[in-house]
Amino acid sequence: MNQVTSFIALLFVFVSLNVQADYSQRSDVQQFIDEMVEKHNFDRNDLELKFALAKKLDGVLEAIAKPAEKVLTWREYRPIFVTSKRIRRGNEFLRLHHDILKRAEKEYGVPAEIITAIIGVETYYGRLSGKTQVFNSLVTLGFDYPPRSPFFLSELEQFLLLTREEDIDVSVVRGSYAGAMGMPQFISSSYREYAVDFDGDGKRDLWNSTADVIGSVANYFKVHGWKNGGQVVVSARVDGQIEETRNKLKPHTSIAGLAKKGVVPKVAVDNDAKATVITLEGKRGKEYWLGLDNFYVITRYNHSAMYAMAVYQLSQKFDVN
Repeated sequence: MNQVTSFIALLFVFVSLNVQADYSQRSDVQQFIDEMVEKHNFDRNDLELKFALAKKLDGVLEAIAKPAEKVLTWREYRPIFVTSKRIRRGNEFLRLHHDILKRAEKEYGVPAEIITAIIGVETYYGRLSGKTQVFNSLVTLGFDYPPRSPFFLSELEQFLLLTREEDIDVSVVRGSYAGAMGMPQFISSSYREYAVDFDGDGKRDLWNSTADVIGSVANYFKVHGWKNGGQVVVSARVDGQIEETRNKLKPHTSIAGLAKKGVVPKVAVDNDAKATVITLEGKRGKEYWLGLDNFYVITRYNHSAMYAMAVYQLSQKFDVN
């Protein structure tokens, strides 16, 4: 009798844990499902099944709490991305996809080396595009990460719309822990808004079509204001003390105005151009840079000065002649 009682107790615990783990039973998930049915005419039963099968990913919650851009210095961050292997692979990518890159450069005004550097930094030219199931990741972050829940719930909505529009099986989509997908690591909203069919096959495939990837990155940059032929970032000399402005990514003061404050570019820059002062902890101490409009555009891809610097400096290492 005791054995039977113990078995029933264990079974009750097991069932209880499963109920707790079943997202479809949660009131906040049911509210989300209601909205998807009402706003976008999704099938309720299908969504409830998807959420019943969804898994909470503790590793995702751990990863998002300590992104590299927030825990590393520039001295530690740069060697991850500006490496001889990544430069060599980038040159191979440039040669292999020369015609597509040049077509994108002509159509969107974004240099081939910048497009290549983005893909190189994001996924090592498609080799490291992520192994996390995107649906599970977005469910975890949307419903169990309060600091950014609204953002990830919006991305979950966009993801479900995207997979329906592109006829993609939700269960097979893999990406980063934060839900970025494909060679260029587009989040769902960016995929829907900026991805293009650059190979003309009627689909926007950021996993298997390098042409679509190249065209989509270029389109993203054009829409966000990339200036063809414009400078990106220049090294600066600082005379005296300045206000730390590392987190102010958008250019806000003219070059002439910054010079009056003791921040002087080491190369020629239009005095009327606006810039922001970027302060980084480099190998030899503090580095000062002036980020211009095109630098700001790179940060629209990832809101980090170190990320933008890595992309730019990698792009400058390629052989584009």
